[in-house]
Amino acid sequence: MHTALTQKPKQVVKALLKSLPDRAREVIIKRYGLGTDSKKMTLESIGKAYGITRERVRQIENYAIANIQKSKEYEAQSAAFRELEEALDKMGGVMAEEDLLDSVSKDPSIQNHIYFLLVLGRAFKVEKEDEHFKHRWYTDDNHSKKVEEALRKLYKSLGDDDIIPESEMIDSFLNHVEDLNDRYRNQEILRRWLSLSKKIGKNPLGEWGVSHSPNIKAKGMRDYAFLVIRKHGSPIHFREVAKQIEKMFNKKAHVATTHNELIKDPRFVLVGRGLYALAEWGYMSGVVKDVIKKILEKNGPLTKKEIIEKVLKERYVKENTILVNLQNPKFFKKDKDGKYHIV
Repeated sequence: MHTALTQKPKQVVKALLKSLPDRAREVIIKRYGLGTDSKKMTLESIGKAYGITRERVRQIENYAIANIQKSKEYEAQSAAFRELEEALDKMGGVMAEEDLLDSVSKDPSIQNHIYFLLVLGRAFKVEKEDEHFKHRWYTDDNHSKKVEEALRKLYKSLGDDDIIPESEMIDSFLNHVEDLNDRYRNQEILRRWLSLSKKIGKNPLGEWGVSHSPNIKAKGMRDYAFLVIRKHGSPIHFREVAKQIEKMFNKKAHVATTHNELIKDPRFVLVGRGLYALAEWGYMSGVVKDVIKKILEKNGPLTKKEIIEKVLKERYVKENTILVNLQNPKFFKKDKDGKYHIV
């Protein structure tokens, strides 16, 4: 969502800076990247440029901000601050700094001017990034705390392996938000609030879960393969897995490398010639011989027909392959009733 401001940030800031002495104005311009160069300078680098300490630069910065806030020009530009406050409220009342700046402009220079207006505006409050949340701006303490508490509760309700469609995640989130004003009950605002959390994340397929899970923060071919097979919903050939990784994630996936990663990861089960399924779907691991053994361990002696039926639910193989394994006297034997046992 793009938020258009009628007040021009650069013009507003230029007017506000007129109330400052030359050096204070120069320090603010360098500190916040308000000049032709949008790169922000550190206290230390500014201090070196003027031959003063970083603490002295900090004092000048604090003096400049206080001086602007007491100036007649600050009151004259009240419409700009009010418009920015209304924009923040319209977008949810509390936002991650990066999202807030991006919603106004993609231009780094304009973003710097907006950021400076946020610093100056008495209505705006900021919380630094912490373990749970990103650097964020808001105007109402109670509203901000309500959103944060709902996000904490939502995170506690999630399991490490959960992969939740966005619509379900939003519904779940809503259940944790108390006394929510109706104007905030829309998908875009709720998605924006979800993005405040560092503990909750979204994978490249738009599914949500805990941010540290490989299902959400995919890091390599194995994780990408897991998401591909899960989305496919049924066994899929490793060549197609590689193809879909490139298509869905725009990642280079060599067929041989992809196959090798599938072989090594216990999340995947080979169920046919080159066909892989997810272990979480309940498929038995191992070759056909191992599958027959596990079936007999679980069910006791079975006839040839019963064994074939059960194996074919676990493996995409020919019946003859099952019979060849079943005839191996090292592993299986048939009793007088025609049922097979484990040796």
